[in-house]
Amino acid sequence: MKKTCISGSGLFTPAESISNDELVAAYNAYAERYNAEHAAEIAAGTTNALPPSSSEFIVKASGIKARYTVDKAGVLDPSCMRPRIRKRGEDEPALMVEMGLAAAQQALASAGRAASEVDAVLVACSNMQRPYPAMAVELQYRLGARGYAYDMNVACASAAFGVQAAVDACARGSARAVLVVSPEICTGHLNFRNRDCHFIFGDAATALLIEPLDEARGAERFEVLGTRLATQFSNNIRNDFGFLNPCEQPPRRWDEVLFRQEGRKVFKEVVPLVSDLLLAHLSDLGIQPAAVKRFWLHQANLSMNQLIARRVLGREPSAQEAPVILDEYANTSSAGSVIAFHKYHRDLAPGDIGVLCAFGAGYSAGSVVLRRL
Repeated sequence: MKKTCISGSGLFTPAESISNDELVAAYNAYAERYNAEHAAEIAAGTTNALPPSSSEFIVKASGIKARYTVDKAGVLDPSCMRPRIRKRGEDEPALMVEMGLAAAQQALASAGRAASEVDAVLVACSNMQRPYPAMAVELQYRLGARGYAYDMNVACASAAFGVQAAVDACARGSARAVLVVSPEICTGHLNFRNRDCHFIFGDAATALLIEPLDEARGAERFEVLGTRLATQFSNNIRNDFGFLNPCEQPPRRWDEVLFRQEGRKVFKEVVPLVSDLLLAHLSDLGIQPAAVKRFWLHQANLSMNQLIARRVLGREPSAQEAPVILDEYANTSSAGSVIAFHKYHRDLAPGDIGVLCAFGAGYSAGSVVLRRL
């Protein structure tokens, strides 16, 4: 069994960003129009009026201040309120592949590797824009990588699950270098007409290169000391979009198949699940929580992240110990913890310990303990 490391990381950020104020203005315009159109039903008590949103509400509920998107105009158009994406021909790269390719090329550059030296590509994210051919196989082709490729979906924890699969492949010799790519177009499965969640998601893509430790040559290598995964079934975070939707009788409304969650239940149940996972993982590796210099946590909710870090450390975490990127990026699903890693790892000294942890629907959670070399 070979020791492995993360030898490179990459990040693609869309060009357009939406502030809370812009998002709220679009939602409130829609809500006002809806309430006017349904004034009689609202007065009769058969329909509920849509309450307004506010930037203060969003920040208090989540810590989010902005989000990047693949199409700003469509999201902010009260008559559309979703990204408008140009239909591409079959010979053109899929949008998810295009985003993932940019992140993957960055990761290869930082690791000092060529695409031809990669012999496995995993696309690990919360939604695929088509069932097949796999996004990963197209990415492998357009990147010029060798070997094999496949897609995997474990919701927001996908990147951590992908890292474990990559580590296992490198450790056992079934692959020499593996790219784990997480392209997320979360604005495509978000209901921007739902006040409770219209602010949650943003778009981005990340990539990590995993390879045997003794063969890696990147300047910013992190040895993988251990990985651990956990799942526990819950309906509290759900997305029902699928190929059988048109077959269902009676058919569902369009908004029934998009992202939805029971936020308070998720908070109450996920925090102890993730905290216990991290504490047990560190204990089994003989590492005291106080020895961990950095926690790169899934970026879904500021209060949730702070509470998890507090439970693990036994005290309030500093901004350096648990860095936050969701204020700028919002929740980018599987990409979030990797964005935090990509942006906040260069200041760590050789020997420093860090933990990359992702969690979300399923429930699913993954922990990757790393040591800076």
